[in-house]
Amino acid sequence: MKLYYSPGACSLASHIVLAETGAAYEIERADIRAKKTASGGDFTAISPRGAVPVLVLADGEVLTEGVAIMQFVMDSVTPGVLPPVGTLARARVQEALNFVSTEVHKTYSPFFKGLEGAAKEAQMVILNSRLALVEGRLADGRAYLLGDAFTPADAYLFTVTNWSKGIGHDLSAFPKLEAFRARVAARPAVQAAMKAEGLI
Repeated sequence: MKLYYSPGACSLASHIVLAETGAAYEIERADIRAKKTASGGDFTAISPRGAVPVLVLADGEVLTEGVAIMQFVMDSVTPGVLPPVGTLARARVQEALNFVSTEVHKTYSPFFKGLEGAAKEAQMVILNSRLALVEGRLADGRAYLLGDAFTPADAYLFTVTNWSKGIGHDLSAFPKLEAFRARVAARPAVQAAMKAEGLI
């Protein structure tokens, strides 16, 4: 397997999950603006949208979208770690992944398009409202989003909330989230993925 990534982008979540499984994999940096790979290839020839993450399988099949990649990797490399498809427990994993994707990730996205002034302040209010929901979820003392077990949703939430620093967003109003982030950051696979991307 080979993962195409951009340092610190949402692809970091897929990278973390790959590292968590202990699978053998390669990584290659993609410049998503220039649409080139680190080896000089045309990234759009691999992924027409030119977005990360992209996972190329041993047989040449290409899988995109982090939510799909993370579940596929865990199901194929570490079967039985995630709850079985068709169970409520698996639906909860998918629920959490989709919440992070549609309600948290997409709420950060506008900040990378040059928001200023009142527009930026209004978007901060929306972001804080989404993170308040996460804070409420973690308020019962659970270690991770779905309880005591680490899932791809945790890798994804950790990844996108890393972006707060870059946009000047203060997470101190969310102490449970900050404690969660510290727990995730301490995981060896997270450390390995972040080092490989030059983030630490």
